Amino acid sequence: MIKGVIFDLDGVLVSTDELHYKAWKQLAEDLGIMNFTKEDNYLQKGVSRMESLEVVLNKGTKLYTEAEKLILAEKKNSCYVDLLQELSTEAVLPHVVETLEMLRAQGILIGVGSVSKNTPLILKRTELEQYIDKVSCGLDITRSKPDPEVFLVAAKKLGLQNEECLVVEDSAAGIVAAKAANMKCLGVGPEYRQLEADYESLTLQSEVDWHTILQG
Repeated sequence: MIKGVIFDLDGVLVSTDELHYKAWKQLAEDLGIMNFTKEDNYLQKGVSRMESLEVVLNKGTKLYTEAEKLILAEKKNSCYVDLLQELSTEAVLPHVVETLEMLRAQGILIGVGSVSKNTPLILKRTELEQYIDKVSCGLDITRSKPDPEVFLVAAKKLGLQNEECLVVEDSAAGIVAAKAANMKCLGVGPEYRQLEADYESLTLQSEVDWHTILQG
């Protein structure tokens, strides 16, 4: 039986994709890389900030030291955090609040498992923090998805066994991480049929039989 549901953040609970794209594109242009596209941005989905930086740098020809890369990654994040000031409850995706309220009413613990170090800020700006019991994010981990660390930390914080948790993800890396953690997984989002999750649905409500899923 499922006792806790761990949600990825971006693309599952909220949408900040456009803000990430704007921040990475600004960094790319500052580096003289003028051809950073949304297709490049897609390659950054579900991976760490440093891995995302490599996507940008691979578009250029200059080589950077590890110290310089850290500075660049922080520069992007600073730009992104500034953009987050625009964030509001309008960024919350459809059916999210109803789903969280339904799970809480059934006594299901709710966690967030995201590699983003900005997770607490995003949850606060979108007013979703009131529904979340525990957060596991980039501040708690050293390894990014598809490594399962972020979900293992979330389960531990929730006080649950791995097999008592369901992960909700919209990225292939996240689904791989969930399975590596021995957790059931629900794939959502535009590419849900390609994620090879245990359960599939376009949104959190459209095709989800929550009763069956929670029974394990």
